[in-house]
Amino acid sequence: MFKDLFSEEALSEAWRIIQAEFLTAIWETVYVTVLATVFAVLIGLPLGVLLVVGEKGGVLPLPKWMLKTLNVIINLLRSVPFLILMILVFPFTRFIVGTVVGTTASIVPLVVAAFPFVARLVESSLREVNPNTIEMAQSMGASPLQIIIKVMIPESVPSLISNATIAITTILGYSAMSGIIGGGGLGKIAINYGYYRYKYLIMIAAVILLIVLVQIFQSIGTKLSLKADKRLKKKSV
Repeated sequence: MFKDLFSEEALSEAWRIIQAEFLTAIWETVYVTVLATVFAVLIGLPLGVLLVVGEKGGVLPLPKWMLKTLNVIINLLRSVPFLILMILVFPFTRFIVGTVVGTTASIVPLVVAAFPFVARLVESSLREVNPNTIEMAQSMGASPLQIIIKVMIPESVPSLISNATIAITTILGYSAMSGIIGGGGLGKIAINYGYYRYKYLIMIAAVILLIVLVQIFQSIGTKLSLKADKRLKKKSV
């Protein structure tokens, strides 16, 4: 299978394809990943906040049935494998974008798959906030909204950034799988050339670039998290 992997002909063809398609594929991958992460955070952040503040004894208790329904929906969406979820949301994708094929269309299932994950990450971050800090804000007469915006979220910024990094790298992996249903990016190239045409050198190059992108996102997220943590320490001194 790998007999002619590094033959002159294979290397020449791989270089031609890399020059012709990889730059666009990298842009499509970054575009889809970043945009899907932004929308997933916009939906998942408030849901994660509600999961914490809405429980019994929280700063903004919700009806038990509402909180239970929210947990069930999040757990249900998280339990569906991404490939199956992409197919299940075809009607919704077509309604939003007008098509189920292409780079932009892949953003919809990515957001649907990612926002429950983000909600759980946000929930985890907010639960790390010192309860004494929240009680102090309550004793000073702060409203639930003020506690959420001025206490809980600022105190958990380093953890939120770290979890956002986990989310964006996870979405990056999902974006590669979207190539199976016609999504663009490096995943499409890996599948079209590596799987369908047995051009394994192209597939290896696409995988290496995906790994590089993961490392870049991870490095940026780690640096931002450390900087945020230092700012909070300076404020507390």
